[in-house]
Amino acid sequence: MSLINYPAGHVILAEAAELPPFALQFPNLASAELGAAVLAVSDEWFAPAQRMLAPSDPIFVVGKFDDHGKWMDGWETRRKRVQGYDHAVVKLGLKGRIHGVDIDTSHFTGNFPPAAAVEACVCAGQPDATTEWDTIVPATSLRASSHHFVAVDVDAVYTHVRLNIFPDGGVARFRVYGQPQGAWLDGDEQAEYELSSVLNGARVVAVSDAHFGLPSHLLYPGRGVNMGDGWETSRRRVPGNEWCIIALGHACEVSKLEIDTAHFKGNYPDSVSVQAANVTFGTDASLVTQAMFWPTLLAQTPAQMDHQHIYAADQLQTLGRVTHVKLNIFPDGGVSRLRIWGRLVK
Repeated sequence: MSLINYPAGHVILAEAAELPPFALQFPNLASAELGAAVLAVSDEWFAPAQRMLAPSDPIFVVGKFDDHGKWMDGWETRRKRVQGYDHAVVKLGLKGRIHGVDIDTSHFTGNFPPAAAVEACVCAGQPDATTEWDTIVPATSLRASSHHFVAVDVDAVYTHVRLNIFPDGGVARFRVYGQPQGAWLDGDEQAEYELSSVLNGARVVAVSDAHFGLPSHLLYPGRGVNMGDGWETSRRRVPGNEWCIIALGHACEVSKLEIDTAHFKGNYPDSVSVQAANVTFGTDASLVTQAMFWPTLLAQTPAQMDHQHIYAADQLQTLGRVTHVKLNIFPDGGVSRLRIWGRLVK
């Protein structure tokens, strides 16, 4: 796929299946799946703000009402009759450098906010009146029932964000895509770590296709909860195969790997292989070409449906220091998790 670097502040109106690169390459730091939570909110009369952090796509249920009115899958405030605007403070599930956000107003038509802005801060506890906030997305016009992807270009590492909506209304999902900050200063070089985990700073570099599922879910903790919790491609109708390139959280010598096809049954890959390399130069875009010639870590091997495939050291090629891996699936299909274990190499 083509990786387009959108300028900071550029709003991309797109369908969920047409995600910009930052939404494919980086995990959603504001996902409840990763521990994100709403700490403070100005108002949530119609629908609680925590609902907009759900990992699932928002739904609309015709005829469903509760004590406060129409049930909505997201955060919705009451109609503001005084000066001001509404806001929600979110503790990120993982602190990190933010590369983009998605302010999703799906199913909010006559009740979406006309505009929104996002601020971010670094805070050890809960933000208060003395907290200094940086504006990472200035006030931006919103549309009804739309994804609003906004690229962000900041160097700072943040722990909290604040979504401001002007003046009121509803947001179905709020997603903050970024690079988690890995901390390896005191890593034990004799211990084995899961270097492909998003919790340890791994990220997606590029992917050939992500029609049905996000490749960043390959790096999430735990097993997938359903078929939607993983990476799944469209059906390939031309020769070749699909692939995903991942930057590990730290350089390592690979000792074990796992490819988990949990919940993928009629759509699991026929076979899989893994390449790996010690990357010391180039850009993310250039790695797509370089990765075609990386040495093989795991030879092409048949895959099974809904199965954890574990490959020990004696089934892998010894490649020494590795910083990146490329998962190949033949010809297409879905994978729930990819796990790479290894010992740290400075």
